[in-house]
Amino acid sequence: MLSQQDLKQQAAEAALAYLEPLLSAEAVIGVGTGSTADLFIDGLARYRSLFRAAVASSERSARRLSALGILVLDLNDVQTMPVYVDGADEINAQRQMLKGGGGALTREKIVASVAKKFVCIADESKLVQILGNFALPVEVLPLAREAVAREIRALGGKPVLRVGFTTDNGNQILDVHGLSITEPLALERSLNQVPGVVTNGLFACRPADVALLATQKGIRTL
Repeated sequence: MLSQQDLKQQAAEAALAYLEPLLSAEAVIGVGTGSTADLFIDGLARYRSLFRAAVASSERSARRLSALGILVLDLNDVQTMPVYVDGADEINAQRQMLKGGGGALTREKIVASVAKKFVCIADESKLVQILGNFALPVEVLPLAREAVAREIRALGGKPVLRVGFTTDNGNQILDVHGLSITEPLALERSLNQVPGVVTNGLFACRPADVALLATQKGIRTL
């Protein structure tokens, strides 16, 4: 039986195979954050002579890319990317995701918005019928933390401050428990309208175009 680490590696290799035909001398690749994305980055080093550079969704990923000799660009210097590759904490059959366990949700959402295709890589345990078993991260401006928390409680959620954690943007994260997210698109938009919210970890307005899910029997593509 394959371990979860083996499955993550399988997903990362599937993403590299998907990516290979899209590479060119001018291509800039969008790269996400997390343990599965780390494995993708490590594999991407084998192809570094075949593309121009990468854009990272976190300082952590940027450091890993740079250490492997891959040029990392600021997103402001990039007009388009063929693909953005990232993991997910949960994903449903519509390829809508819940992300942000690593705290990089805002930059992930921004980088993904520039890419022509969003490829999600995950193991089969991340596929769910209804999002919300994993706590939903909401990035907030520090001064708005309690005001946002009250609004979330009014929606039926139980917000908990991620203690001792600051995002790459200098903000805080409320992890929201107790939500059964039957309408991800509506909730994503509703939360983003709360003053003080930078963004939330629902990726429903911009779902993945392709999900490569590693299973005991090989890759399942959504």
